[in-house]
Amino acid sequence: MSTVRLVEGAVPAAARPTLLPRAQAARVFLAFALAYFISTLLRAVTATLAPVLSEEMQLRASDLGLLAGGYFLGFALTQLPLGTLLDRYGPRKVILVFLAVAVAGCAGFALASEFAGLLVARVVVGMGVSACLMAPLTGYRRWLRPELQLRANAWMLMTGSMGTVASTLPVQWLMPLTGWRGIFWVLALMLVLSMLIIACTVPAWSSGSASPAARPAAPGRPPMSYGDIWRHPYFRMMVPVGLVNYGGMLAVQTLWAGPWMVRVGGASAEVAAVGLFGISLCLLIAFWLWGVVTPALARRGISTERLIGIGMPLSLLALAAAIVLGPAAGWPYWAAFCVSCTCASLAQPAVAMAMPAQAAGRALSAYNLAIFSGVFMAQWGIGLAIDGLQGLGWSVVASFRGAMGLYLLASALAYALFLSGWNRVRRAKLVT
Repeated sequence: MSTVRLVEGAVPAAARPTLLPRAQAARVFLAFALAYFISTLLRAVTATLAPVLSEEMQLRASDLGLLAGGYFLGFALTQLPLGTLLDRYGPRKVILVFLAVAVAGCAGFALASEFAGLLVARVVVGMGVSACLMAPLTGYRRWLRPELQLRANAWMLMTGSMGTVASTLPVQWLMPLTGWRGIFWVLALMLVLSMLIIACTVPAWSSGSASPAARPAAPGRPPMSYGDIWRHPYFRMMVPVGLVNYGGMLAVQTLWAGPWMVRVGGASAEVAAVGLFGISLCLLIAFWLWGVVTPALARRGISTERLIGIGMPLSLLALAAAIVLGPAAGWPYWAAFCVSCTCASLAQPAVAMAMPAQAAGRALSAYNLAIFSGVFMAQWGIGLAIDGLQGLGWSVVASFRGAMGLYLLASALAYALFLSGWNRVRRAKLVT
């Protein structure tokens, strides 16, 4: 999608590609996809459970935002060590250890009797599933050709959208049978099953295998550190849209779209679950389409930067429309906002392909840290803004609109910073 000149030097024989055969690659993809499906179900389930948890635990908007954001806080806490571990030990070993932590977090959430226990368990769950996307993407960076890496990334996100779809109506239907605690016990068992499948399917890590696009550091040059990655102009260019635009979209999808439909639009919890189902289904289709078209776009030289530059203003317009319409802004407006933000998801594999294959885990984790820090800040920040505006005497509807208006301003600023960074990178001739 984009060509970035970061490192030079011939590819040594030890680092030449060992690509997975198509059938094995498909099995590996499906094994990782199951774990990522469960992780996104866990990520988004708080939006569906929000009415029940708010009533049973007497949660305010800021409490609900903090609880949902705890998942992303746990995610963010692990990203830097996760990247180093992935580069050193490989996807299979790392994800199995992390998923065991997620199982403990699900059990803790199911057993919690107060808000503090729920929050700690939620953070532990986030830490445990934080490898569910980074592990496969690190593996794909070495096992797949560049255009297939873009497709695999998009279809992993599509699988994640299936998880968010499952977190809506299916969870709502299951609630009368199991209660919200029983749902977390079921999810813990599903995680154990995914661990067994990964252990039997994913190949061992080979430090020498790399994709044809792998660009090892030049002879005598030390491996890229996190500092090198964070300082690079291309990485910095992509950070604003990951932190604010894409991170905020995930915050809306996994939490605030539901309360908006209930408290602003006056919908019942059941109707809101249908709306969340619709949003997630639209995202599923969007990510599937990205997986279909990205190889062709890459062959035609249409860059990730151009797609983000075109797509992101559409998300700003959709968000502005939802704010202006207020109670009349149903789930289709939030679906339009979320779908138009998916162009930013292309930034993550682009960042990984811009770095040496040996640093792929660190590059992916560093960018993921930006994204999920943004989700945590948006989920909690919007909740704080809602409570703060209500404390100033604003109505519920006005406080929700005001909080989303503040997020719109932050998103527009982030997009402007992306455009500025893109111009600097192009002038430096880092993107061709």
